Formats: sequence, structure tokens, C-alpha cells
Amino acid sequence: MGSEGAVRFNGKREIDMKNGNDFLLSVVVPVFNEECVIEEFVRRTTAVLERVGCRYELLFVNDGSRDASLDLLKRAKSSNPRIGIINFSRNFGHQMAITAGMDHAKGDAIVIIDADLQDPPELIPEMLEKWKNGYDIVYAKRKLRLGETVFKRWTAAFFYRLIKKISKVDIPVDIGDYRLLSRRVLEALKPLRETHRYIRGLVAWIGFNQTFVEYVRNKRYAGKTKFPFSKMLRFSIDGIASFSILPLRFATWLGFISSFLSFLYLPYAFYAKYILKSAVPGWTTVIIAIFFVGGIQLMCMGIMGEYIGILYDESKKRPLYVVSDIF
Repeated sequence: MGSEGAVRFNGKREIDMKNGNDFLLSVVVPVFNEECVIEEFVRRTTAVLERVGCRYELLFVNDGSRDASLDLLKRAKSSNPRIGIINFSRNFGHQMAITAGMDHAKGDAIVIIDADLQDPPELIPEMLEKWKNGYDIVYAKRKLRLGETVFKRWTAAFFYRLIKKISKVDIPVDIGDYRLLSRRVLEALKPLRETHRYIRGLVAWIGFNQTFVEYVRNKRYAGKTKFPFSKMLRFSIDGIASFSILPLRFATWLGFISSFLSFLYLPYAFYAKYILKSAVPGWTTVIIAIFFVGGIQLMCMGIMGEYIGILYDESKKRPLYVVSDIF
């Protein structure tokens, strides 16, 4: 769990001022089909870590890549023994890859960063300074997102603020998975083995001393995004369902509203039939009522189905991932 005596967890960290870099830093990097960026990522990140001057491990998690990512990682490891590779048996997903990296990380401080170079590794020294000053969690907060469509920026901003509003946990906005965690935060996270993982929410739920550093998120160095709209939507649903029961309450409210509107319609129906004498017998009213009530019922069933599906997946107690090889 890191170098003996390098880090203390009794309140503010006590790092030997004579040798302030006597700690082990783990950098966890999930990888999925990133052959276009791996060499540049390794070059830039190792340059940063060498300048920091601490002991480090660069831990890549190959999430079932179908391109040459694994071969490039092996080549990088052959020239740098501080590189480690965890190879999944198939694609288990971004959050599972991060989880595997955290499970195997040995550092006193752990940085999670994607390999696409949208999140600059040059921010790591600033995050480490915050950690040395006593913070257990250091977020990288995006103040600007370059190279992304207006739709993606707006939907991301809306989602972050929505989940913050409806969740009982204070989940910070405009923050992705790029962050630094102390050892004790990592140990507190390990027992949380939820299948539908939203690590950003789990880290906020843990608590501890938290702060952030701001940065400009760059466009991808090369290649295409591995997070299309369908995955973004699934990820958003998992996040909301994991940290809020408000959608279930929303379904209940819709039921009450539907019943209330039905009662309001009764006086008008009597008025149309007996005063205006203009009511067409039955058909229109019945069709509208069926569509209205039926639509609400289907939507409520869908909301409940999401939660039931999550409970079903959790009840199976399957491992979160399967490792094929460790290099």
C-alpha cells in the first residue's frame, strides 16, 4: 500500500519534508481501441511523471480492444518496467476498467485519466500539490470543452446539473472521471461493488476532503470517441437510478395527476351532454382517455422496469470484470 512512512492518514497528511516525493503514485488508464493515441499518451504522461520525481506505476486496463492497442501497450512496457497492463477477456465497459485499475493500484495517491488526451496529464503535478496539502479527492473541473458539439456540451451540462439537483449526494458538476484519490478513499471505494457503476457519484458519496483544479478540456488527439450517444444515455440512466429515486416518485405523481384530471373531466362531460346537447356518444372521449392513461401507465412501467432491472443485475452477484492476462 505504498512506501512505509510516506503518507499518514491522521488528519492532515505528514509527508517527509526532506524527501517530499517519497511516495508511490498510481496512474490508472482505461483503454478501448486507442491505438492512435497510446504512444503519444505514454510519452507525455511519463515525461510529466519523471518531472514530478516520485515513484510511479502507469497502469493500463485494456477493455477488450479490437485494434492494436494491446500490442502497443506491450511494446511500451518493454521499454518502461513501471508500466503495467491488465487485459480484460472482453469489453466490460469504461467504469469496469476504472474499477479494475483501482483494484490493482498500489499507490499512496491514485490518478484516473483517459488515454485520449482530452484530459491533459500535465495537470497531475497541480493535483498532487492539492493532495499534499491535505485533500483526499482532487477533481479536474472542466471550464471549457474544446472539439465537442454544441449538443454534447448542452446535454452534458444539463445532466450534471440534473443529477446534482435530484440526488441526495452533492455530486460536483462539469467533472468527469479525471481525478486524484488518496489511498484511504480508494480503500473506502473497494467494497462498493455495484454492477451499474457510476464512479463519479460513488466518489462523491464517500465524502472526505475534496477540492478541484480547473482546466480546458482539449479535443481528442486522434481517433473517434468511444462514447456515442447511446452509451451516454445508458450511462446517464445508470447514474440517475443509482443515486436518486425521484423517477419513481415522478411515476407516482403522474398517477395522481392522471386521476385528478379524470375527476376534473366529469363535470365537463355532464355539461356537454345535458346542457350543450353536443356530446358525440362515447368514441372520442374513450379514445383520448385510453391513450392518455395508457401512455402514463407505460411510462411508469418503464421507469419501474429500470429499477427492477438494476435490482435483478445486482442480485446475480457476478464479478464486475474478468481478467485474461496481467503484464
